[in-house]
Amino acid sequence: MKSFYLTDAGRVRSHNEDSVTILKNASNEYLLMVADGMGGHRAGEVASSLAVTHLGKRFSNIASVGSELDAINWLNDNVNEINKEIVEYAENNPDSTGLGTTLVLALLTKEYLIFGNIGDSSGFVLKNGHLHKVTKDHTLVNLLVSAGDLTEEEAKYHPKKNVLMKALGAAEKVELDIFDVDLSSEAILLCSDGLTNMLTTEQIERVLNDETLEIEEKIIKLIRKCNARGGQDNISIAYLIKESGDQE
Repeated sequence: MKSFYLTDAGRVRSHNEDSVTILKNASNEYLLMVADGMGGHRAGEVASSLAVTHLGKRFSNIASVGSELDAINWLNDNVNEINKEIVEYAENNPDSTGLGTTLVLALLTKEYLIFGNIGDSSGFVLKNGHLHKVTKDHTLVNLLVSAGDLTEEEAKYHPKKNVLMKALGAAEKVELDIFDVDLSSEAILLCSDGLTNMLTTEQIERVLNDETLEIEEKIIKLIRKCNARGGQDNISIAYLIKESGDQE
């Protein structure tokens, strides 16, 4: 495996409310996470960091996540614990109005690959050189598109395209969307909307498929491209490439 992750504040925001990491446990299982925080008085940083740190510690402290069903139950249990912690933090800190965070994750083992998502951070797989989006955004416009009230093109420029319908910390109970993904994918890409709002899927693909660049250079180039186009939001990327013979 080759992996790299990076986060950048962008060119508009005064601080970075994203959190991102890639971890490997004792069984060579990989957990990738990106969280995009929101809330007053830098509370978004608290929420996103809490989500990534909590899940990261739990993952690092276990030898294996077990079967796919075990892993799904483990993820759901921990996500509910995180949600409770964020809700309690908001209750104890009145200036943290609107505290919450998105969370997109990928869990890769020898037997399976699963994605989990809450909010509008995105999870993709690269297969035969093409990016395929796995996750579904929990946004108002995506709901309207699904209902047939908006076209995909209209959704791109809708004034309320960033209004979330689900986020960690936004309600007493939360449910993680789980996706069972084909293990034959060549790579995994997770990102905050600071990337997908600035670059098209095709533009991202071109950088990822550039064989003259090392993995770190690809991620740095993507962030530079976002910033060159205005860098209107924090930009976070976690990228993992599977190599021949990996996890066999």
